[in-house]
Amino acid sequence: MSVKERLSGIWLMATTLLALFAYTIYFVAQMWLNILHAAFLTLVVLQIAALLLYLWGPEKLKSWPMKLLYRLLYLSSLFVIPAFAFIFMGLISQYHVQIPDSIPAASMLSDQILPQDHTVIYSTGTVYVIFPEYDQVGLVCENRPSKADSAITWCSGAAFQHDISLGFTHENIDGDHAVSGTFYESPYNKDSFAAFTFAEGQFSFVFDNPSEAIREAADKGGSGFMQFGLIRDGKIVMTINRPRARCYRTLAELNGNLCIIDSVNMLHFDEFLEELLRLGVTNALYMDMGAGWNYSWYRSAAEKVVTLFGLPVPWSHNWIVFQK
Repeated sequence: MSVKERLSGIWLMATTLLALFAYTIYFVAQMWLNILHAAFLTLVVLQIAALLLYLWGPEKLKSWPMKLLYRLLYLSSLFVIPAFAFIFMGLISQYHVQIPDSIPAASMLSDQILPQDHTVIYSTGTVYVIFPEYDQVGLVCENRPSKADSAITWCSGAAFQHDISLGFTHENIDGDHAVSGTFYESPYNKDSFAAFTFAEGQFSFVFDNPSEAIREAADKGGSGFMQFGLIRDGKIVMTINRPRARCYRTLAELNGNLCIIDSVNMLHFDEFLEELLRLGVTNALYMDMGAGWNYSWYRSAAEKVVTLFGLPVPWSHNWIVFQK
């Protein structure tokens, strides 16, 4: 066997193992996007097929269609490293950036965790409780909010997109929503959805007739969107299980004040819920923290933009923003 053939074998074995490793990460982390899942699985199958043909012996391939097939399978190995890099970046994006200037709150009574006259963050060791400074809370669609906009103190993903699409349409947002006084009806309302609205300087969490609540907010010139209801009047109402460890986020009402609550590190969903109940969260919406939808940043009291999850994806098209 020539040196070239040996190197080809080493390359195929390495890329096959890397493809299997990358797909395992993708599967375990459940970074589910159906199109990408099929693509990664196909790449694994192609690498295994190429390696099997190599082990059988490329020199035994007599017909030109089989030789062409082997070459195409071999060339597919060039996509393994980019695929691994994409999955690795997606996995890294699941980890929360630590916030060193947060106020230690592990020993604080929950009723002492309150907003101040500037953006303030508390850390219980399990979750960050983030009180952005704001006068207005709105929903921004299509064009991602700019970090250069000094009025924005918080930005993160809001409602689900129904289909993975690079283009934007309001119809593709799950749940009815309102943007600065304009109401948009969605064909994808769910019974388990609740509404968050902000109008005339007041926020509300609405679990009964959420569509009507959003329409009323629009009539008042406000904004709103739907997500899974998580906690209602201090009780867990979300029945959809999240049986794995990851970073979680909720838009919540704590001590009568609006806040964002993020897990400090990856943890199981039950642990996240236990901490929310321990803190005494009154009402909350589930805020999906999958890759892309975990994109978020805030503006500190020192006017510095701090990026928590900085990997935006082109199929995420709506965000909740706090503005002062």
